[in-house]
Amino acid sequence: MKILFAASEAVPFAASGGLADVTGSLPKALTAKGHDCRVVIPLYSSIRPELRAKMEFIKNITVDVSWRKQYCGIFKAVLNGITYYFIDNEYYYSREGMYGFYDDCERFVFFDRAVLEMLKYVGFTPEIIHCNDWQTALIPVYYSVYYKYQQGYDGIKNVFTIHNIEYQGKYGKEVLSELMSIPMYNAGLLDYDGYVNMLKGAIETADKITTVSPSYAWEILDPWYAHGLDRILVTKQYKLRGILNGIDTELYDPSKDPEITKNFSARNVSGKAECKRTLLEELNLDPGNEPVIGIVTRFVRHKGIDLIRCVFEEMIQMGFKFAVLGSGEKIYEDFFSEMAARYPGKVSVSLGFIPELSHRIYAGSDMFLMPSLSEPCGLAQMISMRYGTIPIVRETGGLRDTVRDNGGIDGNGFTFKTINANDMLDAVKRAFRDYNDKKVWDALVKRAMKCDFSWSASADDYIDLYEELLQDDLLEADA
Repeated sequence: MKILFAASEAVPFAASGGLADVTGSLPKALTAKGHDCRVVIPLYSSIRPELRAKMEFIKNITVDVSWRKQYCGIFKAVLNGITYYFIDNEYYYSREGMYGFYDDCERFVFFDRAVLEMLKYVGFTPEIIHCNDWQTALIPVYYSVYYKYQQGYDGIKNVFTIHNIEYQGKYGKEVLSELMSIPMYNAGLLDYDGYVNMLKGAIETADKITTVSPSYAWEILDPWYAHGLDRILVTKQYKLRGILNGIDTELYDPSKDPEITKNFSARNVSGKAECKRTLLEELNLDPGNEPVIGIVTRFVRHKGIDLIRCVFEEMIQMGFKFAVLGSGEKIYEDFFSEMAARYPGKVSVSLGFIPELSHRIYAGSDMFLMPSLSEPCGLAQMISMRYGTIPIVRETGGLRDTVRDNGGIDGNGFTFKTINANDMLDAVKRAFRDYNDKKVWDALVKRAMKCDFSWSASADDYIDLYEELLQDDLLEADA
């Protein structure tokens, strides 16, 4: 099959979160299974010079943004066997950062139209265009309105993945004519609650909608999780499917990771103790065998930080030490900074995103706390298990799908259900109890490390989805 991934970011070229990891890893897994999978992203000025040096200029064209015709450069690079395309426009993408600008709507309207126009010039006609999040939500809309019946575009199927339904691309109705050039008789595709909602447009027009975990697929049918889109999703359940994300098992491999003090594996975990010792030393935490809880996250409400705040000092009184890495809302940054000042030797807080340190926290901690209020998939809990660090999570989204409570015979972590700090504390206490039973804990660590969170299984699920779409097309043609 020929598949084109369209996204606003992809490792190693541009990354701000989990979307880039998916776009960097899933195409590799699909290519390894014999499919021609390519990726297209914007050409941001922040892309490193050594990666830019690998790019080849293909052509420049113009792209319609309503009444304007905008320059579009098309570049190409091949890295690790994957072909990447880049959409260039310095006015839109030569900026510090990728999102959060006053004209984000215009920037990604341009990108979505450019992706479809690009196909005329790159010598690659995909059978599947796989779009990701609101920044690419207009691709299936434009395909349905303008391209479906054009020569060279017939038969393309559109798959759209919702990575986080909170971000929808909502704008005033004036953008329909001023930016999008959507005819009024097609305006209903995007109209929702009095706004233009780009995510809603993709839900209407894509052939299949996926989420990044099975649990999240049914959670977003509930108003509490859906951020207003439950009404339209309930009517589109027939094309909704949840497929669990994987992680890059080459990047996160404790047996080879160059960022950690001593490598180890499920067969020989002895190196983990050395990783813990040097982590304590690096973060100026007291030496000793007391359990270390790692927290690597964005400091925002839906990550469950308020639950941690409520019982943080109780956990310290129990004997835990904390290695915290992250950034986000000031109220949470100030809280963790205050705890570090109040409990030196017990709490270390590093503000910002430091990938190398995150690897050492995954490897050197005993437990990983992730009490999210909602979590479409979550990668951190899978990474922590890969390093033998036991997750403590709330049962939501991908956390529910990947972590089994150690109350059973096959547990790989500790879970709690309600949004309640005392319930979270109970899970932490159970983890503390099992930590003090070396036989139980060693068996738990080995079970966690043996879990397979590679992209291989997820890639098979996507291949099944793609083949199902193409087979449906063949059946319709035969009929």
